Amino acid sequence: MTLIYIIAGEASGDVLGARLIAALRKARPDLSFAGIGGERMAEQGMPSLFPYRELALMGLLEVLPRIRQLKRRLAETEADILARQPALLVTIDSPGFTLRIAEAMKPRGIPVMHYVAPQVWAWRPGRVKKLRHKIDHLLCLLPFEPAFFEAAGIPVTFVGHPVLESGVDQGDAARFRARHGLAATDRPLIIMPGSRRIEATRLLPIFGTTLKAVLPQNPALRPVVAVSPIVAPLVREAAAQWPAAPILVEDIADKHDAFAAAAENGAGLIKSGTSSLEMAVADVPHIVAYRVNPITAAIIRRLVKVPHASLVNLLCAREVVPERIQESCTPEGLTAALLPLLRDDAAVAAQRQGFAETLAKLRAPEGTPSEAAAAAVLAALP
Repeated sequence: MTLIYIIAGEASGDVLGARLIAALRKARPDLSFAGIGGERMAEQGMPSLFPYRELALMGLLEVLPRIRQLKRRLAETEADILARQPALLVTIDSPGFTLRIAEAMKPRGIPVMHYVAPQVWAWRPGRVKKLRHKIDHLLCLLPFEPAFFEAAGIPVTFVGHPVLESGVDQGDAARFRARHGLAATDRPLIIMPGSRRIEATRLLPIFGTTLKAVLPQNPALRPVVAVSPIVAPLVREAAAQWPAAPILVEDIADKHDAFAAAAENGAGLIKSGTSSLEMAVADVPHIVAYRVNPITAAIIRRLVKVPHASLVNLLCAREVVPERIQESCTPEGLTAALLPLLRDDAAVAAQRQGFAETLAKLRAPEGTPSEAAAAAVLAALP
């Protein structure tokens, strides 16, 4: 059987890998798979060489104590690939680990395809030259990425963004309202403080003070915090100081139901990132916020080469979604940006027009993103 080796180093990559395997099996039942992944890829019949969560490290302080273990896992992975001699190696995101493996395998005659382009176009465009020597083909999620990477001599396929397959637009508003005792006139405010503790720690106090400012003018507002289990305890602690007890949503289906309810008559206060795309797909009017420590902010400002933090705004080439980043990420700044979405139909309609433009640009030329990715993988097989 033709073997494809797939490496995913974090939860989002595990989801992409699982969808890719399912699409590949549908097209080619004779394919077999090995590699590194999580529960979702295991559900598709691919056992992991070792627990992928060992690779899901962020920041220098997390990585340094694990350097020896990571080096051992790198060597173990390289040895496994060389022993199996797959027809193709597919690395998914997590460039700190996956591109090291790619760089080691490409000179040894194993074709390498990387899924999810590193955002060097936003941070350090000069680094794209190094990527050319590590991979044979790149699968991009954003429509403006192919031109950037092709100019550097990297073969590229635009496959569309996986948020379109995430189900965020398939929620049941009535089910959410019934489950949590909300009336039809209650207005859910989706609050997403991020999935990492350091992000939530910085944003939750600001979000709480914003809520105190917004609630008196919008007494029907009901805070709904969509969180990962990692930050749920932080939310519970912070919410003790809030003027209204939030509904905490950790389950994926319940989160999607909450989005549907917010799309009816609510809004979102969202940490900048992929969550903003989820809001766009779910048609929830929202603002984005982010804050880091001042030293990190100064470094980022020297490196960033794009005019917007939100992908919605980047794709529309204008500020569709209000951005309150760093110095403007204050309760006053967030309140001023959020209030129009709660009382101005024209402001909501303008956002939704931008959402429609965004989604049109994120769709793959043919099929779903996972089907488009699978087609590119099959075309690369010898």
